Amino acid sequence: MAACRGDPCARARGTRGHGSVEDRRALFQKGTDALAPVRQCAEAPDAARVAALAALAVLAALLRGGRALALLGAALGAVALGSLAWNGHGAATEGRVGDLHLASDIAHLLAAAAWLGALAALGLLLASAKRLRTKEDVAAAHRALEGFSVAGTLIVGIIVATGLVNAWLLVGPDQVQELGDTLYGRLLVAKLALFLGMVLLASINRYRLTPALAAAAHDPRAAIGALRRSLAFETAAVSILALVAWLGTLMPPTAM
Repeated sequence: MAACRGDPCARARGTRGHGSVEDRRALFQKGTDALAPVRQCAEAPDAARVAALAALAVLAALLRGGRALALLGAALGAVALGSLAWNGHGAATEGRVGDLHLASDIAHLLAAAAWLGALAALGLLLASAKRLRTKEDVAAAHRALEGFSVAGTLIVGIIVATGLVNAWLLVGPDQVQELGDTLYGRLLVAKLALFLGMVLLASINRYRLTPALAAAAHDPRAAIGALRRSLAFETAAVSILALVAWLGTLMPPTAM
């Protein structure tokens, strides 16, 4: 993929410290001709995404139930989602560092999707207290929450690790103190604040609210209500996706 990454972003990083800011911005924003190699390389991932989404739609329309089908649907969704990395900053980095950046972007996307998907599933599980009428129902809900707690730790670790890789490549250690001076930096700080808020809520769910549900098996209504509210606040933080989309349209500090 190295041959596909000769775009203005990578060249602008190489010209840092040479020429005016306006010259470097012009180099980054040359336009259609300069970005043609990246766009050509994105054609295959775009086709894969369309094919995966089409297969997923057919699967959802014609087939129901079964773990194997659920795994197949998840795999198709992962292909569709991972292909989006070729439309981001990761596809604009050259060489082996570019391969690392692209892989990091893909892992970041998949981990974030797993987190949000799990939140949606748990939210549906707890949406109505009427579904949790018996001790067995409450025990099943508790097992689901505990299972997500374990998986969630791994997911958060992947998000943090890949986020650090992306921050190193797009911001750089020399630019950390200047984040507040650019729109990109301010949006990045807002994204980090929302992410930390989600992690805080997830920690409360794992270490306080989930054990409270197990302890209140005879009358779980209060515990279920607390979990439902916490998950609602955590899900509301998906506004972070809007920030991610906005950041993808901006020139990163390392290209300035």
